[in-house]
Amino acid sequence: MSYSDQELLSRMGRDDEVAYHEIYKKYAEKLFAYALNICKQRETCEDIVQNVFISLWEKRKKNTITYLKPYLYQATKFQVVKTLRKHDFSHEELTRLNLVDASLSISKKMEFDELLSLTNSLVNNLTPRCRQIFIMSRFEDKSNLEISQELGLSIQSVKNQITKATKRLKEQVSPEQLAIYQLLLFVFSL
Repeated sequence: MSYSDQELLSRMGRDDEVAYHEIYKKYAEKLFAYALNICKQRETCEDIVQNVFISLWEKRKKNTITYLKPYLYQATKFQVVKTLRKHDFSHEELTRLNLVDASLSISKKMEFDELLSLTNSLVNNLTPRCRQIFIMSRFEDKSNLEISQELGLSIQSVKNQITKATKRLKEQVSPEQLAIYQLLLFVFSL
């Protein structure tokens, strides 16, 4: 049986190591590929991913994570920046670091947090079924088939609800916010 990210987080908060290992199996490879895209050093990226998961386990009791996938990617990005600052790195890595640093500058971080908050607010304003399907698709990384099977709906109904949610979200944000929102969806779908 597969559990949602929220269920896994809840179980992990109760010291459930099986839930923790499920989260690890689900995201470790993706986070490694994401870190490797910036850092290009396999061993370093393995350490980065391990640090992210160690931190996740250590903080399990005071869990305030709403959406696991974005949280893990953000944590990985911070670990990459932290690691690259400690070591000598090539011109290519410096360029990648500058790109990551630019996205993590205080103002960008505030924009990211603001947009994430806006996204959460907009998602919460969707109808319950539409919201549930959108979250399962975009934040829990479930396929349309998985969603349709889990909810007992046709695949077309799932697609329609995702299209409806996406359209409503696009209508309610400015063009600048929409560009950042689309970037967020792309990053979180890695």
